Amino acid sequence: MHITRPILAFALLAASAPLAATNEARPATAPAGSADTRYCMRIAAVTGSRIESVRCWTRAEWERQGVDVDVDWPHEGVKVIG
Repeated sequence: MHITRPILAFALLAASAPLAATNEARPATAPAGSADTRYCMRIAAVTGSRIESVRCWTRAEWERQGVDVDVDWPHEGVKVIG
């Protein structure tokens, strides 16, 4: 039984690590950039899959998809390229 405690402690520590990482402050809008700047955001998983994918498009490309980068960035934004 003495081996169970360290394993349990490690499991609890590992489970709490993602919670600590989500406490970072998120910007209210997407960072400014040029017309060529690509904004990478998570998009919904395809039907039948649980895997989210990330797409990197310019503001104009996101707008053609009906997405306002400034509105969706705080929730779905991943990184900025360029």
